[in-house]
Amino acid sequence: MTSFEPCADTMREFRDALGQFGTGVTVVTAQCPEGPVGMTANSFASVSLDPPLVLWSPALASLRYAHFEAASHYAIHVLRDDQAGLARRFARDAHAFEGLDWHKGEHDLPLIEGCLARFECRQEAAHEGGDHMILVGRVLRACIGAGAPLLFAQGRYGGFAPADATRATQGTTPAAKAAPSTD
Repeated sequence: MTSFEPCADTMREFRDALGQFGTGVTVVTAQCPEGPVGMTANSFASVSLDPPLVLWSPALASLRYAHFEAASHYAIHVLRDDQAGLARRFARDAHAFEGLDWHKGEHDLPLIEGCLARFECRQEAAHEGGDHMILVGRVLRACIGAGAPLLFAQGRYGGFAPADATRATQGTTPAAKAAPSTD
């Protein structure tokens, strides 16, 4: 195990430090006058259960940002561990919907088939956050699919390995099992 390094003092070191935090991967979609638009985002989090609120944070510099800023509704698709190609497709391709299995839902939302979960949202609030905008959505509908989540950490996509399975392959046993704090 490496020792803890001093705080990051460059933008690259800061990004690398952030990359140590594994996240889920989503594709956010909306309808714009030119047609459906989507982008990959790993800046997704739950905000509130009552009312049901979630957030995500698109970069202001994104060519697709203006579409999401103007959208009254959007859908957040949580990707399965076998959908890294879909994440890459929406990360770089302005025409990502071509040849994709999707349909229009309520509010003309482009809905991608086969994802692990989907949240159909009405834009509730927008907050400036440096070079990103924090968009809060009220969840109008949530759907759950089957599978395991796609994760992103240290600049790579991967899957989830349960801690007990990892310990079993390393020959160690857990000292205690505790639920993570929600505070």
